[in-house]
Amino acid sequence: METLLTPEGGLAGLFVASFLAATVVPFSSEAVLFGFLKLHPQHAALAVALATAGNTLGGMTTYLVGRLLPQRKPESRALRWLQRYGAPATLFAWLPFAGDALCAAAGWLRVNWLAALGFMAAGRLARYLAIAALA
Repeated sequence: METLLTPEGGLAGLFVASFLAATVVPFSSEAVLFGFLKLHPQHAALAVALATAGNTLGGMTTYLVGRLLPQRKPESRALRWLQRYGAPATLFAWLPFAGDALCAAAGWLRVNWLAALGFMAAGRLARYLAIAALA
């Protein structure tokens, strides 16, 4: 427990928490970031960067899972919406509940992975910057 309270241990925990929160594990990486910044405000830039990287990597893992699913004709309105807007729609992959499905659907629809990565990272970075501003 003592190691987690150090900046190094806390940063590793923040990265792992951010990764897990972007998969199907229901978890709030925002609370972990906020708590870390309350303890170590001098590490804000690094904490935001690691949270963004971990959360984006988790989102791309979910994207990969979606990509591995067999293809069928999209029948839902949400899938047609994602097909219409493509990679820019993944900017909203940070949203609670819908974000995981959005990442998986983007992979399933074969949305350009590099563009999806960029939009996912941008949306997640904006969210973590807002959390850091509140801390």
